[in-house]
Formats: sequence, structure tokens, C-alpha cells
Amino acid sequence: MTSHYHVNQNLKNQADFKDQIAKTMMRMKNIVAALSVIGLLVSASSSATAAGPADTPEIRAAVQKAATRAEHEAVAKLYEDAAAQTQAKVKEQQELLEQYENKSYLYGRQVQDLQLHASAQVREYEQVVEANIKEARLHRQMALNADENHAATNPQKLSIMDR
Repeated sequence: MTSHYHVNQNLKNQADFKDQIAKTMMRMKNIVAALSVIGLLVSASSSATAAGPADTPEIRAAVQKAATRAEHEAVAKLYEDAAAQTQAKVKEQQELLEQYENKSYLYGRQVQDLQLHASAQVREYEQVVEANIKEARLHRQMALNADENHAATNPQKLSIMDR
């Protein structure tokens, strides 16, 4: 009878141990999910919060002083670079979204929130990319206009170059 008791006790200890492992694994999944959310929030806070073009001190200063073709082209390049950086963030968020969709079992109950957040980030970043491209085009057009205005106000230079 004693050995039967020890076998039952061993089985109960093994079941308790398995329960503890399952609970620990669930906690680990929750921790990973929480860290993922924190990472997303940190990356989102460092990015543009409005779906407008890039607005850095460097770009603001360049826009304010842009008068010549070269200056407008430099501003356009700044906006194009910002668009490229934001496009990289779009790709990153799309990959995260795909991960959340394909491996949803890893993220537990938070998976829907993570998916919604990632898809919202993709939309917002895509709007920022479009706004930056639009600003770059505008400054490229201004660069062309600056050349035309310069030629119209300086007819002697134009005629010397034509000779």
C-alpha cells in the first residue's frame, strides 16, 4: 500500500511540475509580447506622429533659406531621404504585421492589438512617405522656377551664354 501511495504522489508531483512549466511558459509569452509592444511604442514615439512631411530643424532651416535652384534641389533631396527612411519603417512594420499574422500563437491575447497597431503604423508611415515625396516634387519644381526667374531678371547673362 505504501508503494501505491508513493506512485500516486509521484504522479501528482509530475502533474504539478507540468502545470508549473505551462504557467511559466505562458508568463514568458506574455513577457515577450509586452516587450514587443514596448518596442513598438518606443519606435513609434521617435517617428512622425502626424501624417505630414518630415519636419526636422535641418529641413526647416533649408526650406527657410531656399531661394536658388541648388538650395531647392538640396531641400528636395532632404525630403527624398526622409521618404526613403520612412519607407524602411513601412517595410519593418509590414514584416512585423506578417509575423503577428503568421505566428499569432506566440503573442497570446495581445495579438489583435499588435496587429492593429502595426497596420495603423503602416498606414501612417505610407502617408508620411507620400507627403515627403510631394514636398520633394514641389521643391524640384521651385528649383526649375528659380532658374526661369533668374534668367528673366538677368537677360544679359542669358544672351552671353547663348553666343
